[in-house]
Amino acid sequence: MEVFMHHCHHKLPTLLSRTLFKAVKRCHISCAIQTSPLVSVPSKPTIPPPLVSRLFQPSNFREGQEGGDLTCRSQRLMLQTGLIHPSNPGCFYYLPVALRSMEKLVRLIDEEMHAIGGQKIDMPALCSAELWKKSGRWELMGKEMFRLLDRHNAEYCLGPTHEEAVTELFASQTTISYRKLPLLLYQVTRKFRDEQKPKFGLLRGREFYMKDMYSFDINEEAALQTYHSVCQSYGRIFDRLGLKWVQVQAATGNIGGTLSHEFQLPADIGEDQLLFCGNCGFSANIETMEQGQTECSQCQTGTLTESKGIEVGHTFYLGAKYSQAFKALFVNASNVPAVAEMGCFGLGVTRILAASIEVMSSEDAIRWPGLIAPYQVCVLPPKKGSKANEATLVAEKLSQCLGNSLPNLRGEVVLDDRVQMTIGKRLKDAKILGYPYVVVVGQKALEDLPSFEVICQQSGETMFLSKEGLVDLLSKAETI
Repeated sequence: MEVFMHHCHHKLPTLLSRTLFKAVKRCHISCAIQTSPLVSVPSKPTIPPPLVSRLFQPSNFREGQEGGDLTCRSQRLMLQTGLIHPSNPGCFYYLPVALRSMEKLVRLIDEEMHAIGGQKIDMPALCSAELWKKSGRWELMGKEMFRLLDRHNAEYCLGPTHEEAVTELFASQTTISYRKLPLLLYQVTRKFRDEQKPKFGLLRGREFYMKDMYSFDINEEAALQTYHSVCQSYGRIFDRLGLKWVQVQAATGNIGGTLSHEFQLPADIGEDQLLFCGNCGFSANIETMEQGQTECSQCQTGTLTESKGIEVGHTFYLGAKYSQAFKALFVNASNVPAVAEMGCFGLGVTRILAASIEVMSSEDAIRWPGLIAPYQVCVLPPKKGSKANEATLVAEKLSQCLGNSLPNLRGEVVLDDRVQMTIGKRLKDAKILGYPYVVVVGQKALEDLPSFEVICQQSGETMFLSKEGLVDLLSKAETI
């Protein structure tokens, strides 16, 4: 930034009033990158901040623009703020701002999956019926599976999950050594489920994004170690998102296996009924318990209380259910072929996105998990023609400076350039959209000791900070 100001030093006075030039000159100091003149630092291209007026975000939250049959908070807010747009029943367009958030969530998931040895792959969404018939699930899946015939009358389905496909992939490698296990393969892809009554927006759709991981181990003990390792990584994901979550005993359903857990976000809108023991901490989906059971089966003394939750993750210990059917073998330490033990682990990516908004937001404003907020900072220049109009260029330079000079905010600062609107109307929009930090650049930015109004939307706190204080605050924002 020092270099930038030196370059512009002789041009700015001819364009700006003396007062404004002094304000811009003062503003640059706090964002300067301190480097040694003896060290050559590779420079990154200066990126202009995204402009709110240019974002493809067809917002519908103006007064008098009510949605139709909006059955939950997250669905209503995401539609009103232009994060998603309805397509077919249970299917949505993911618009640019929502996609930014989802891509951050995927990066977070990738970090945690790589940390436990996961390797990312991508499997076909179009799956042969022969695979599903081999596992016995072609008929078991019922009407929820999308089925189709190709021009040769061969049967296929749109994959709701990929146990068959990944097991066939493993089985095709006939010389896998036990030294390569555990092998954890995962993908983040679209999944398809023919829901009879799609509802709640992204919480229950017919097409959605999911992270599904599949593990292969040498024996049951190793497979259970992998199982618990993945469960712990799920907990870290939700902790990093700042979400309140619970891990509950669950049914294995049509996936199969002998052990299963769900990861739930407690919420009144949740479709799952959960039971909790206040004495020993036992928790379970009610479908795994006897009807009417009120006494905890684990400690025998605690009373079970009921709550609702949104399922955002599910884990299964599969044993040899699929590996036996597909002859998924590895060569063990005795140089003898042996059947691999498996697990599978799902995270609903788009469901986590919507559920986070559901449990963290108010009725009229989105609150994001800070780590996956689409943009961290929104800078508001003064209204065109107002007394503080000269601060407009200060706001433009500030937004560019923050977005390029603070490594954690690169690409994270947006400028609300709709200066024909009042600050009040733009503040209202910023509140609804849930930017973690909103910086208002007004008359005080032109004073000898310039200051900026900073609204921290997560805490509701409003502060007036100097340029140094603003940079210090925003340099601590956690991004991914």
